[in-house]
Amino acid sequence: MANAGVAAVIGLGVNNQPLVPFLVNQGLTVMVADQKPEPEVRAVLAELGMAGRVEVAAGPGYLAQVAARSDLAAVYLTPGMPKSGPEIEHLRARGIRVTCETDLFLATCPAPVIGITGSAGKTTTTTLVAQALKRDGSRPLFAGGNIGNPLLPELSRITQDSWVVMELSSFQLELVERSPHGACLLNLSPNHLDVHGSMAEYAHAKQRILAYQHPADWAVLPYADAAVGPLWQNHAGRRVFFDLEGRIAHGAYLADGHLWWRGDDGGRAVVNTDAIRLPGAHNLANCLAAIAVVASCGGDLDAMREVLETFRGVPHRLERVCERAGVVYINDSIATTPERTAAALAALPGPIVLIAGGYDKHLDYALLGRTVASRSVRAVVAIGQTREKIAGAMRAYSPVPIVLVDSFEAAVETARRLAVPGDTVLLSPAAASYDMFRNYEHRGEVFRNLACGL
Repeated sequence: MANAGVAAVIGLGVNNQPLVPFLVNQGLTVMVADQKPEPEVRAVLAELGMAGRVEVAAGPGYLAQVAARSDLAAVYLTPGMPKSGPEIEHLRARGIRVTCETDLFLATCPAPVIGITGSAGKTTTTTLVAQALKRDGSRPLFAGGNIGNPLLPELSRITQDSWVVMELSSFQLELVERSPHGACLLNLSPNHLDVHGSMAEYAHAKQRILAYQHPADWAVLPYADAAVGPLWQNHAGRRVFFDLEGRIAHGAYLADGHLWWRGDDGGRAVVNTDAIRLPGAHNLANCLAAIAVVASCGGDLDAMREVLETFRGVPHRLERVCERAGVVYINDSIATTPERTAAALAALPGPIVLIAGGYDKHLDYALLGRTVASRSVRAVVAIGQTREKIAGAMRAYSPVPIVLVDSFEAAVETARRLAVPGDTVLLSPAAASYDMFRNYEHRGEVFRNLACGL
Protein backbone atom coordinates (compact mmCIF):
# COMPACT_ATOMS: atom_id res chain seq x y z
CA MET A 1 0.00 0.00 0.00
CA ALA A 2 3.02 2.30 0.07
CA ASN A 3 2.90 5.41 -2.12
CA ALA A 4 -0.80 4.89 -2.70
CA GLY A 5 -1.72 8.51 -2.00
CA VAL A 6 -3.28 10.13 1.05
CA ALA A 7 -5.79 8.28 3.21
CA ALA A 8 -8.14 10.56 5.12
CA VAL A 9 -9.57 9.24 8.39
CA ILE A 10 -12.70 11.31 9.03
CA GLY A 11 -13.85 11.21 12.65
CA LEU A 12 -11.54 10.08 15.43
CA GLY A 13 -14.01 8.03 17.45
CA VAL A 14 -13.53 4.59 18.99
CA ASN A 15 -13.81 2.70 15.69
CA ASN A 16 -11.47 4.94 13.72
CA GLN A 17 -8.73 5.39 16.32
CA PRO A 18 -7.00 2.03 15.60
CA LEU A 19 -7.31 2.79 11.88
CA VAL A 20 -4.74 5.61 12.11
CA PRO A 21 -1.71 3.54 13.19
CA PHE A 22 -2.83 0.69 10.93
CA LEU A 23 -2.75 2.89 7.82
CA VAL A 24 0.48 4.61 8.87
CA ASN A 25 2.12 1.22 9.33
CA GLN A 26 1.01 0.31 5.79
CA GLY A 27 3.17 3.15 4.50
CA LEU A 28 0.35 5.55 3.71
CA THR A 29 0.33 9.28 4.23
CA VAL A 30 -2.59 9.80 6.63
CA MET A 31 -4.75 12.84 7.22
CA VAL A 32 -7.00 12.87 10.28
CA ALA A 33 -10.07 15.10 10.10
CA ASP A 34 -12.46 15.79 12.98
CA GLN A 35 -14.90 18.52 13.95
CA LYS A 36 -13.34 18.80 17.42
CA PRO A 37 -10.80 21.59 18.09
CA GLU A 38 -7.29 20.82 16.89
CA PRO A 39 -5.73 20.52 20.39
CA GLU A 40 -8.25 17.80 21.30
CA VAL A 41 -7.54 15.91 18.08
CA ARG A 42 -3.79 16.12 18.59
CA ALA A 43 -4.16 14.92 22.19
CA VAL A 44 -5.91 11.75 21.01
CA LEU A 45 -3.25 11.22 18.33
CA ALA A 46 -0.55 11.53 20.98
CA GLU A 47 -2.26 8.81 23.03
CA LEU A 48 -2.18 6.63 19.90
CA GLY A 49 1.57 7.27 19.44
CA MET A 50 0.82 9.17 16.25
CA ALA A 51 1.95 12.67 17.31
CA GLY A 52 3.71 14.35 14.40
CA ARG A 53 3.11 11.38 12.10
CA VAL A 54 -0.16 12.44 10.47
CA GLU A 55 -1.69 15.59 9.08
CA VAL A 56 -4.63 17.15 10.93
CA ALA A 57 -7.75 19.00 9.76
CA ALA A 58 -9.89 20.13 12.67
CA GLY A 59 -12.74 22.38 13.65
CA PRO A 60 -15.90 23.47 11.81
CA GLY A 61 -14.35 23.41 8.33
CA TYR A 62 -12.71 20.01 8.63
CA LEU A 63 -14.65 18.41 5.75
CA ALA A 64 -13.89 21.30 3.41
CA GLN A 65 -10.20 20.87 4.19
CA VAL A 66 -10.41 17.21 3.20
CA ALA A 67 -12.37 17.92 0.02
CA ALA A 68 -9.76 20.50 -1.04
CA ARG A 69 -6.99 17.88 -1.20
CA SER A 70 -5.98 16.84 -4.70
CA ASP A 71 -3.97 13.78 -3.67
CA LEU A 72 -6.56 11.68 -1.83
CA ALA A 73 -6.75 7.94 -2.49
CA ALA A 74 -9.48 7.02 -0.01
CA VAL A 75 -11.48 8.40 2.88
CA TYR A 76 -12.59 6.34 5.87
CA LEU A 77 -15.75 7.71 7.49
CA THR A 78 -16.53 7.20 11.16
CA PRO A 79 -19.65 5.02 11.57
CA GLY A 80 -22.07 7.52 13.11
CA MET A 81 -21.73 10.39 10.64
CA PRO A 82 -23.99 10.86 7.60
CA LYS A 83 -22.46 9.19 4.58
CA SER A 84 -23.52 11.93 2.17
CA GLY A 85 -23.40 15.72 2.13
CA PRO A 86 -21.76 18.19 -0.25
CA GLU A 87 -18.15 17.45 0.64
CA ILE A 88 -18.60 13.65 0.65
CA GLU A 89 -20.48 13.70 -2.67
CA HIS A 90 -17.76 15.93 -4.13
CA LEU A 91 -15.18 13.31 -3.20
CA ARG A 92 -17.26 10.55 -4.76
CA ALA A 93 -17.67 12.58 -7.95
CA ARG A 94 -13.89 12.80 -8.19
CA GLY A 95 -13.66 9.00 -8.04
CA ILE A 96 -12.21 8.90 -4.53
CA ARG A 97 -13.17 5.78 -2.63
CA VAL A 98 -15.43 6.49 0.35
CA THR A 99 -15.18 3.54 2.71
CA CYS A 100 -14.92 2.53 6.37
CA GLU A 101 -12.89 0.64 8.95
CA THR A 102 -15.33 -2.31 8.90
CA ASP A 103 -14.86 -2.95 5.19
CA LEU A 104 -11.08 -2.76 5.60
CA PHE A 105 -11.22 -5.33 8.40
CA LEU A 106 -13.43 -7.70 6.39
CA ALA A 107 -11.01 -7.40 3.46
CA THR A 108 -7.88 -8.13 5.50
CA CYS A 109 -9.03 -10.59 8.18
CA PRO A 110 -7.51 -14.04 7.50
CA ALA A 111 -10.29 -15.88 9.35
CA PRO A 112 -13.93 -16.24 8.32
CA VAL A 113 -15.98 -13.57 10.11
CA ILE A 114 -19.34 -14.09 11.80
CA GLY A 115 -21.29 -10.81 11.68
CA ILE A 116 -24.39 -10.15 13.80
CA THR A 117 -26.81 -7.26 13.28
CA GLY A 118 -30.43 -6.28 13.87
CA SER A 119 -32.45 -3.44 15.29
CA ALA A 120 -32.45 -5.04 18.76
CA GLY A 121 -30.57 -7.83 20.49
CA LYS A 122 -27.21 -7.46 18.70
CA THR A 123 -25.06 -7.20 21.81
CA THR A 124 -26.85 -9.94 23.72
CA THR A 125 -26.66 -12.37 20.79
CA THR A 126 -23.04 -11.49 19.99
CA THR A 127 -22.10 -12.02 23.64
CA LEU A 128 -23.92 -15.37 23.80
CA VAL A 129 -22.17 -16.60 20.65
CA ALA A 130 -18.77 -15.35 21.77
CA GLN A 131 -19.07 -16.91 25.23
CA ALA A 132 -20.19 -20.24 23.77
CA LEU A 133 -17.31 -20.34 21.26
CA LYS A 134 -14.85 -19.32 23.97
CA ARG A 135 -16.16 -22.10 26.24
CA ASP A 136 -15.90 -24.51 23.29
CA GLY A 137 -12.18 -23.70 23.18
CA SER A 138 -11.32 -25.53 19.97
CA ARG A 139 -10.23 -22.33 18.20
CA PRO A 140 -8.90 -18.94 19.31
CA LEU A 141 -11.79 -16.49 19.64
CA PHE A 142 -11.82 -12.77 18.78
CA ALA A 143 -14.98 -10.76 19.40
CA GLY A 144 -15.54 -7.08 18.74
CA GLY A 145 -17.03 -4.49 16.42
CA ASN A 146 -19.93 -2.42 17.66
CA ILE A 147 -19.80 -4.31 20.95
CA GLY A 148 -16.96 -1.95 21.90
CA ASN A 149 -13.72 -3.67 20.88
CA PRO A 150 -12.22 -2.67 17.49
CA LEU A 151 -10.56 -5.68 15.91
CA LEU A 152 -7.98 -4.07 13.60
CA PRO A 153 -5.32 -4.18 16.36
CA GLU A 154 -5.90 -7.94 16.68
CA LEU A 155 -5.13 -8.75 13.03
CA SER A 156 -1.58 -9.89 13.76
CA ARG A 157 -2.94 -12.51 16.18
CA ILE A 158 -5.87 -13.74 14.09
CA THR A 159 -5.20 -16.80 11.92
CA GLN A 160 -7.33 -18.66 9.40
CA ASP A 161 -8.22 -21.13 12.16
CA SER A 162 -9.66 -18.48 14.50
CA TRP A 163 -13.27 -17.65 15.24
CA VAL A 164 -14.04 -13.95 14.70
CA VAL A 165 -17.42 -12.64 15.92
CA MET A 166 -18.48 -9.07 15.17
CA GLU A 167 -21.48 -7.04 16.23
CA LEU A 168 -22.29 -4.77 13.28
CA SER A 169 -24.47 -1.66 13.41
CA SER A 170 -26.27 -0.13 10.44
CA PHE A 171 -23.70 2.67 10.53
CA GLN A 172 -20.85 0.17 10.21
CA LEU A 173 -22.56 -1.71 7.39
CA GLU A 174 -23.74 1.06 5.09
CA LEU A 175 -20.35 1.47 3.33
CA VAL A 176 -19.17 -2.15 3.21
CA GLU A 177 -18.57 -3.81 -0.15
CA ARG A 178 -18.27 -7.33 1.22
CA SER A 179 -20.27 -9.44 3.67
CA PRO A 180 -19.03 -11.73 6.45
CA HIS A 181 -18.86 -15.48 5.81
CA GLY A 182 -21.50 -16.06 8.49
CA ALA A 183 -24.24 -13.47 8.96
CA CYS A 184 -27.08 -13.10 11.42
CA LEU A 185 -29.87 -10.57 10.88
CA LEU A 186 -32.01 -10.73 14.01
CA ASN A 187 -34.88 -8.37 13.22
CA LEU A 188 -35.75 -5.05 11.61
CA SER A 189 -37.73 -2.13 13.01
CA PRO A 190 -37.36 1.67 12.66
CA ASN A 191 -34.19 3.12 14.18
CA HIS A 192 -31.65 5.89 13.52
CA LEU A 193 -33.94 7.59 11.02
CA ASP A 194 -32.43 10.92 12.05
CA VAL A 195 -29.20 9.79 10.34
CA HIS A 196 -30.40 7.34 7.66
CA GLY A 197 -33.24 9.62 6.58
CA SER A 198 -35.79 6.90 5.83
CA MET A 199 -36.73 3.37 6.76
CA ALA A 200 -35.76 2.25 3.25
CA GLU A 201 -32.21 3.57 3.69
CA TYR A 202 -31.94 2.01 7.14
CA ALA A 203 -33.09 -1.38 5.79
CA HIS A 204 -30.67 -1.07 2.88
CA ALA A 205 -27.79 -0.58 5.32
CA LYS A 206 -28.78 -3.67 7.30
CA GLN A 207 -29.22 -5.72 4.12
CA ARG A 208 -25.53 -5.27 3.25
CA ILE A 209 -24.61 -7.94 5.80
CA LEU A 210 -26.19 -10.37 3.28
CA ALA A 211 -25.72 -8.59 -0.04
CA TYR A 212 -22.19 -9.77 -0.86
CA GLN A 213 -22.38 -13.31 0.47
CA HIS A 214 -21.42 -16.21 -1.79
CA PRO A 215 -22.98 -19.69 -2.09
CA ALA A 216 -20.47 -21.07 0.43
CA ASP A 217 -21.56 -18.50 3.03
CA TRP A 218 -24.51 -18.76 5.44
CA ALA A 219 -27.01 -16.48 7.14
CA VAL A 220 -29.18 -16.94 10.25
CA LEU A 221 -32.57 -15.27 9.81
CA PRO A 222 -35.94 -15.03 11.59
CA TYR A 223 -38.42 -17.44 10.03
CA ALA A 224 -41.44 -15.95 8.23
CA ASP A 225 -40.52 -12.42 9.31
CA ALA A 226 -42.39 -9.87 7.17
CA ALA A 227 -39.83 -7.10 7.74
CA VAL A 228 -36.67 -9.19 7.20
CA GLY A 229 -37.99 -11.48 4.46
CA PRO A 230 -37.63 -8.98 1.59
CA LEU A 231 -33.98 -8.41 2.50
CA TRP A 232 -32.88 -11.96 1.64
CA GLN A 233 -34.92 -12.65 -1.49
CA ASN A 234 -31.81 -12.50 -3.69
CA HIS A 235 -29.48 -13.94 -1.08
CA ALA A 236 -26.79 -16.20 -2.56
CA GLY A 237 -25.76 -18.07 0.60
CA ARG A 238 -27.27 -20.87 2.70
CA ARG A 239 -30.18 -19.76 4.87
CA VAL A 240 -30.67 -21.01 8.42
CA PHE A 241 -33.76 -19.93 10.36
CA PHE A 242 -34.84 -19.46 13.96
CA ASP A 243 -38.43 -19.33 15.14
CA LEU A 244 -40.40 -18.89 18.36
CA GLU A 245 -43.58 -20.44 16.96
CA GLY A 246 -42.63 -24.07 16.47
CA ARG A 247 -40.74 -26.64 14.46
CA ILE A 248 -38.81 -25.74 11.32
CA ALA A 249 -37.06 -28.10 8.97
CA HIS A 250 -33.56 -26.71 9.50
CA GLY A 251 -32.61 -24.27 12.24
CA ALA A 252 -33.40 -23.35 15.85
CA TYR A 253 -36.91 -23.29 17.29
CA LEU A 254 -39.01 -23.30 20.46
CA ALA A 255 -41.13 -26.37 21.20
CA ASP A 256 -42.24 -28.36 24.26
CA GLY A 257 -40.56 -25.98 26.70
CA HIS A 258 -37.14 -26.34 25.09
CA LEU A 259 -34.98 -24.55 22.55
CA TRP A 260 -34.15 -27.04 19.79
CA TRP A 261 -31.62 -27.28 16.99
CA ARG A 262 -32.37 -29.30 13.87
CA GLY A 263 -29.54 -29.78 11.39
CA ASP A 264 -28.56 -32.25 8.71
CA ASP A 265 -27.99 -34.96 11.32
CA GLY A 266 -31.38 -34.58 13.01
CA GLY A 267 -32.74 -32.59 15.93
CA ARG A 268 -31.82 -32.21 19.59
CA ALA A 269 -33.10 -30.23 22.54
CA VAL A 270 -30.41 -27.74 23.50
CA VAL A 271 -31.78 -26.20 26.69
CA ASN A 272 -34.92 -26.11 28.83
CA THR A 273 -36.46 -22.63 28.75
CA ASP A 274 -36.89 -22.73 32.55
CA ALA A 275 -33.10 -22.84 32.89
CA ILE A 276 -32.52 -19.66 30.84
CA ARG A 277 -31.70 -16.64 32.99
CA LEU A 278 -32.57 -13.93 30.45
CA PRO A 279 -36.13 -12.55 30.76
CA GLY A 280 -38.64 -12.07 27.95
CA ALA A 281 -39.68 -13.60 24.65
CA HIS A 282 -37.33 -11.27 22.79
CA ASN A 283 -34.41 -12.84 24.64
CA LEU A 284 -35.63 -16.34 23.78
CA ALA A 285 -35.40 -15.23 20.13
CA ASN A 286 -31.86 -14.01 20.76
CA CYS A 287 -30.99 -17.36 22.35
CA LEU A 288 -32.39 -19.24 19.34
CA ALA A 289 -30.38 -17.07 16.98
CA ALA A 290 -27.24 -17.73 19.03
CA ILE A 291 -27.88 -21.47 18.89
CA ALA A 292 -28.27 -21.30 15.10
CA VAL A 293 -25.06 -19.28 14.72
CA VAL A 294 -22.99 -21.58 16.94
CA ALA A 295 -24.31 -24.69 15.19
CA SER A 296 -23.76 -23.18 11.73
CA CYS A 297 -20.10 -22.38 12.40
CA GLY A 298 -19.40 -25.81 13.90
CA GLY A 299 -19.38 -24.84 17.57
CA ASP A 300 -20.28 -27.08 20.50
CA LEU A 301 -23.96 -26.92 21.45
CA ASP A 302 -23.21 -28.27 24.93
CA ALA A 303 -21.04 -25.19 25.46
CA MET A 304 -23.95 -23.11 24.16
CA ARG A 305 -26.29 -24.76 26.68
CA GLU A 306 -23.92 -24.03 29.56
CA VAL A 307 -23.79 -20.35 28.60
CA LEU A 308 -27.58 -20.10 28.25
CA GLU A 309 -28.02 -21.59 31.72
CA THR A 310 -25.65 -19.13 33.40
CA PHE A 311 -25.68 -15.87 31.39
CA ARG A 312 -27.63 -13.14 33.18
CA GLY A 313 -27.37 -10.42 30.58
CA VAL A 314 -25.32 -7.45 29.48
CA PRO A 315 -25.35 -4.24 31.56
CA HIS A 316 -28.07 -1.71 30.66
CA ARG A 317 -30.31 -4.45 29.22
CA LEU A 318 -33.12 -5.23 31.68
CA GLU A 319 -30.47 -5.00 34.39
CA ARG A 320 -31.80 -5.24 37.94
CA VAL A 321 -29.78 -2.61 39.77
CA CYS A 322 -31.33 -2.56 43.26
CA GLU A 323 -34.43 -2.86 45.41
CA ARG A 324 -35.38 -0.02 47.76
CA ALA A 325 -38.43 0.21 50.02
CA GLY A 326 -39.96 -2.79 48.26
CA VAL A 327 -39.54 -1.27 44.77
CA VAL A 328 -37.30 -2.95 42.17
CA TYR A 329 -35.28 -0.69 39.83
CA ILE A 330 -34.50 -1.98 36.32
CA ASN A 331 -31.98 -0.33 33.98
CA ASP A 332 -32.88 -0.87 30.31
CA SER A 333 -31.05 2.18 28.99
CA ILE A 334 -30.16 0.30 25.78
CA ALA A 335 -33.83 0.61 24.75
CA THR A 336 -33.50 3.48 22.28
CA THR A 337 -36.59 2.62 20.20
CA PRO A 338 -40.29 2.05 21.01
CA GLU A 339 -39.95 -1.60 19.92
CA ARG A 340 -37.25 -2.25 22.52
CA THR A 341 -39.29 -0.61 25.27
CA ALA A 342 -42.35 -2.63 24.23
CA ALA A 343 -40.25 -5.80 24.55
CA ALA A 344 -39.09 -4.73 28.01
CA LEU A 345 -42.65 -4.08 29.16
CA ALA A 346 -43.67 -7.51 27.88
CA ALA A 347 -40.78 -9.18 29.72
CA LEU A 348 -41.52 -7.78 33.18
CA PRO A 349 -44.40 -8.34 35.57
CA GLY A 350 -46.30 -5.26 36.71
CA PRO A 351 -47.09 -2.90 38.08
CA ILE A 352 -44.46 -0.74 36.36
CA VAL A 353 -43.57 2.93 36.58
CA LEU A 354 -41.90 3.66 33.24
CA ILE A 355 -39.28 6.37 32.65
CA ALA A 356 -39.12 7.13 28.93
CA GLY A 357 -37.87 9.83 26.58
CA GLY A 358 -34.66 11.36 25.27
CA TYR A 359 -33.04 12.40 22.01
CA ASP A 360 -35.38 12.46 19.00
CA LYS A 361 -34.46 9.94 16.27
CA HIS A 362 -37.65 10.75 14.34
CA LEU A 363 -39.46 7.59 15.42
CA ASP A 364 -43.19 6.89 15.81
CA TYR A 365 -44.40 6.31 19.39
CA ALA A 366 -47.84 4.84 18.65
CA LEU A 367 -46.53 1.33 19.44
CA LEU A 368 -45.38 2.51 22.85
CA GLY A 369 -48.80 3.99 23.58
CA ARG A 370 -50.56 0.77 22.59
CA THR A 371 -48.14 -1.38 24.60
CA VAL A 372 -48.51 0.70 27.75
CA ALA A 373 -52.28 0.40 27.42
CA SER A 374 -52.03 -3.39 27.28
CA ARG A 375 -49.57 -3.87 30.15
CA SER A 376 -49.76 -3.32 33.90
CA VAL A 377 -48.22 0.17 33.94
CA ARG A 378 -49.00 2.43 36.90
CA ALA A 379 -47.59 5.63 35.37
CA VAL A 380 -45.21 7.00 32.73
CA VAL A 381 -42.62 9.68 33.45
CA ALA A 382 -41.52 11.41 30.23
CA ILE A 383 -38.34 13.43 29.69
CA GLY A 384 -36.14 14.86 26.95
CA GLN A 385 -36.78 15.95 23.39
CA THR A 386 -39.35 13.20 22.80
CA ARG A 387 -41.46 13.77 25.91
CA GLU A 388 -44.27 15.55 24.03
CA LYS A 389 -44.33 12.79 21.37
CA ILE A 390 -44.55 10.16 24.09
CA ALA A 391 -47.24 12.12 25.91
CA GLY A 392 -49.26 12.34 22.69
CA ALA A 393 -49.01 8.60 22.16
CA MET A 394 -50.02 7.90 25.75
CA ARG A 395 -53.07 10.17 25.52
CA ALA A 396 -54.12 8.65 22.19
CA TYR A 397 -53.94 5.01 23.29
CA SER A 398 -53.73 4.73 27.06
CA PRO A 399 -55.48 6.00 30.18
CA VAL A 400 -52.27 5.56 32.18
CA PRO A 401 -51.20 8.79 33.94
CA ILE A 402 -48.21 10.56 32.39
CA VAL A 403 -45.97 13.10 34.11
CA LEU A 404 -43.62 15.36 32.13
CA VAL A 405 -40.45 16.48 33.90
CA ASP A 406 -37.49 18.66 32.95
CA SER A 407 -34.50 16.65 34.16
CA PHE A 408 -33.33 13.08 34.53
CA GLU A 409 -32.92 13.52 38.27
CA ALA A 410 -36.52 14.71 38.52
CA ALA A 411 -37.64 11.70 36.46
CA VAL A 412 -36.08 9.20 38.85
CA GLU A 413 -37.38 11.04 41.90
CA THR A 414 -40.89 11.28 40.41
CA ALA A 415 -40.87 7.56 39.57
CA ARG A 416 -39.75 6.79 43.11
CA ARG A 417 -42.62 8.86 44.51
CA LEU A 418 -45.22 7.22 42.24
CA ALA A 419 -44.11 3.64 42.92
CA VAL A 420 -45.42 1.57 45.82
CA PRO A 421 -43.98 -1.63 47.32
CA GLY A 422 -44.22 -4.45 44.81
CA ASP A 423 -43.79 -2.10 41.81
CA THR A 424 -40.93 -1.93 39.33
CA VAL A 425 -39.37 1.37 38.24
CA LEU A 426 -38.19 0.73 34.69
CA LEU A 427 -35.83 3.00 32.79
CA SER A 428 -36.55 2.00 29.18
CA PRO A 429 -36.40 5.29 27.30
CA ALA A 430 -37.51 4.36 23.74
CA ALA A 431 -35.14 7.14 22.66
CA ALA A 432 -31.44 7.83 22.34
CA SER A 433 -29.49 9.57 25.09
CA TYR A 434 -27.61 12.35 23.29
CA ASP A 435 -29.79 15.23 24.49
CA MET A 436 -28.62 14.65 28.09
CA PHE A 437 -25.80 12.08 28.14
CA ARG A 438 -22.68 10.93 26.30
CA ASN A 439 -24.32 7.62 25.39
CA TYR A 440 -26.79 5.05 26.70
CA GLU A 441 -24.15 3.58 29.04
CA HIS A 442 -23.69 6.96 30.72
CA ARG A 443 -27.47 7.27 31.07
CA GLY A 444 -27.69 3.82 32.64
CA GLU A 445 -24.87 4.54 35.08
CA VAL A 446 -26.54 7.77 36.21
CA PHE A 447 -29.83 5.91 36.67
CA ARG A 448 -28.10 3.19 38.69
CA ASN A 449 -26.51 5.77 40.98
CA LEU A 450 -29.73 7.77 41.46
CA ALA A 451 -31.91 4.71 41.96
CA CYS A 452 -29.58 3.05 44.44
CA GLY A 453 -28.63 6.24 46.30
CA LEU A 454 -24.95 5.93 45.39
